[in-house]
Amino acid sequence: MFEAVEELIGEHADLEKKLADPSVHSDQANARKLNKRYAELTPIVATFRAWKQSAEDIETAKEFAAVDPDFAAEAKELAAQREGLTEKLRLLLVPRDPSDDKDVLLEVKAGAGGDESALFAGDLLRMYLRYAERVGWKTEIIDATESELGGYKDVQVSVRTKGGNGATEPGQGVWARLKYEGGVHRVQRVPATESQGRIHTSAAGVLVTPEAEEVEVEVNMNDLRIDVYRSSGPGGQSVNTTDSAVRITHLPTGVVASCQNEKSQLQNKEQAMRILRSRLLAAAQEAAEQEASDVRRSQVRSVDRSEKIRTYNYPENRISDHRTGFKAYNLDQVLDGDLDPVIQACVDTDSAAKLAAAH
Repeated sequence: MFEAVEELIGEHADLEKKLADPSVHSDQANARKLNKRYAELTPIVATFRAWKQSAEDIETAKEFAAVDPDFAAEAKELAAQREGLTEKLRLLLVPRDPSDDKDVLLEVKAGAGGDESALFAGDLLRMYLRYAERVGWKTEIIDATESELGGYKDVQVSVRTKGGNGATEPGQGVWARLKYEGGVHRVQRVPATESQGRIHTSAAGVLVTPEAEEVEVEVNMNDLRIDVYRSSGPGGQSVNTTDSAVRITHLPTGVVASCQNEKSQLQNKEQAMRILRSRLLAAAQEAAEQEASDVRRSQVRSVDRSEKIRTYNYPENRISDHRTGFKAYNLDQVLDGDLDPVIQACVDTDSAAKLAAAH
């Protein structure tokens, strides 16, 4: 069942030798690549060795139990531990999303519902900022267009691990958790603007893209159109007397990125380039997935990210995820950043689908 692990053990040993060679570290990019792969394989190798050792331990316990019945319970306990190691190894061997270790750019956009939708977009942003604070991630609002009532028509935020792009543990990056948030989020509540107390339904869209490093996306400056304009606040009032806001258009693809939050044109240009690279990387990955087989697509993205992925029902204090069937009556806590159970349901559903596709 785990025949392929022997090859991974060989690769792991080979990487260990390479990383011990000082000359390898003269090329920092290559050294980072080797280190990342080594870190990915280490838990697989360690678990497989523990799994193999468990078989020997069980046999030894059974031999002792034949002489002393008191060892029968130990043999049973070891058998249960082996089952746990078997399941852990299965999960470790599931094809990984290569972007799982990346940081992300998260965008929340108001949708149907006017001012109420913009207020809800603000609530979603606060939820993600609180969640990031709970797990120890760093956040930075890159660009934002506020609404009249204090919500957001559109807001983009960078979410990063403390160590920058890439997590210290394989598969523990921001993308590994927040990639399931992309889609349309629906809210059911009595809006602040509703005088009759009627429940309204509105929606906001969330877009999550893994943040690209410069080496991953090569951008030809001749392919860019860069426009500068004056930053504006709520209601369109000018909040800047100089043309510091920047909009960058990638002409071959039509992908657009803009930023107006920084004080200088140079800073806004740098932030807009970050957004552009990530969007180009996401577009390239999406195109690759479209060309792949149905099996490959199910492995890469088995949790559907289509419309209305989740409903936030305020009167019932209920949160429902329509992809996984998750439902809980602690909406107030979720909006305060307690998102882990909701996200874990997506992770579990995704893992189960990948396991099914792999067998």
